[in-house]
Amino acid sequence: MGIASTRACRTNLPLRFFGVAAPLFAASATLTIIGCTAMASMGELPMPGGWTLSMAWMPMCGQAWPDVVAAFLGMWLVMMVAMMLPSLLPVLRRCHAAIDRSGHSPAGRLIALMGAAYFTVWLVLGTGVFALGALLATVVMQWPALARAVPIAAAAVVLAAGALQFTGWKARHLACCRATPVIAPRLATSWRHGLRLGLHCSCSCAGPMAILLVGGVMDLRVMAVVMIAITVERLASDGTCAARAIGVAFAVAGLLMMAHAA
Repeated sequence: MGIASTRACRTNLPLRFFGVAAPLFAASATLTIIGCTAMASMGELPMPGGWTLSMAWMPMCGQAWPDVVAAFLGMWLVMMVAMMLPSLLPVLRRCHAAIDRSGHSPAGRLIALMGAAYFTVWLVLGTGVFALGALLATVVMQWPALARAVPIAAAAVVLAAGALQFTGWKARHLACCRATPVIAPRLATSWRHGLRLGLHCSCSCAGPMAILLVGGVMDLRVMAVVMIAITVERLASDGTCAARAIGVAFAVAGLLMMAHAA
């Protein structure tokens, strides 16, 4: 009876995962759309060089800096859940199945902790992203000559992101993201594996995330393109070939942006 119950539980594992992941993805995607729409309604600041500066990097009238940081990080975390969950879920499901096969019962708790650690890495990274974005926003508002160079600089970033897709550094981190770690049934081990996976993922996603930042961190279209690119290279049968094909697309986009800016 116990063996039959265990087998039935393992058979229903994908269904249970979908039952948790689908509402989480739907909620994060909905909140992302609402947040980005609200941010777009605040307007953007026209800048020399023919581009616009998002108001996400600076306080609005009567708003304190801690409130701006908190709002950005909250929005960033929701965005990361929506963007990364499709590519993260297969790894979490395989880890859950491995723990479940070993006969240890708190598999769901261990995987939830691993996911929390993973997104903690992205939250910390978001803090650095905001600091850099706020600094650059302040600089370009004070120096019009630098503001005029932003379109060319953005094109160069996209080109560099395309070139990064061909490097061995990218291939190594991508391979670590696609691998299934062996997790001991302990909370501390799950947390460490989640942190390690988050670090590899953030390094592997450096190119696409750079494109997101220069293309518009609150732009839903850029966000969708980046999410699709990350998901494809994680789930494709040959991740390296997929990453290089995406690199070609990034390079072409960078050249087109460079021509337009020039």
